[in-house]
Amino acid sequence: MTFVLGLTGSIGMGKSATADLFRQLGVPVHDADATVHRLYRGRAAPLIEKAFPGTVADGTVDRAKLGAAVLNSPERLKELEAIVHPLVREEEEDFLARVSALPIAVLDIPLLFETGGDRRCDATLVVTAPASVQRERVLARPGMTAEKFSAILAKQMPDADKRARAHFLVDTSRGFASAEAQVRSIVVCLAGRPGRRHRF
Repeated sequence: MTFVLGLTGSIGMGKSATADLFRQLGVPVHDADATVHRLYRGRAAPLIEKAFPGTVADGTVDRAKLGAAVLNSPERLKELEAIVHPLVREEEEDFLARVSALPIAVLDIPLLFETGGDRRCDATLVVTAPASVQRERVLARPGMTAEKFSAILAKQMPDADKRARAHFLVDTSRGFASAEAQVRSIVVCLAGRPGRRHRF
């Protein structure tokens, strides 16, 4: 059975680049964020428009309007999650069914631990870097401010807590070649290990 590796990491840690390294080694990756974007342009849009009128235009969710609709409202956010999360899970299970003949698959989930997604995985990997490197990377992004960065961090589990719960770590602060070597060693380590499939 496919060994399912959960991949996560806080903003600016290099999670997306690490996911790409797995893809380059032939390991299929399911990107939860990309799935949400696709759902917002597809079958989630009418469900969201019904619950949050005025947040969909031309069949696509307006993320800014939807964000404003759930801002500072935990109840409304839970309502949105109740619509979106089951659809993402369906897509995830479809992905795992398609790759079931392969030895390893990666679930790239930004809030892996926060949403309990780690329980659907055989092991977890946290992409990390020193806080100073993270801050420098994030503040270099267009439109990013120290205030926005702090607000994002407040919604994410602290990096130290994620690292403590991870089976594997990839430190992206030492350059591309180092990160690639770390990913390659993880793939070699997991090759041939059977997955448990305790994900339902």
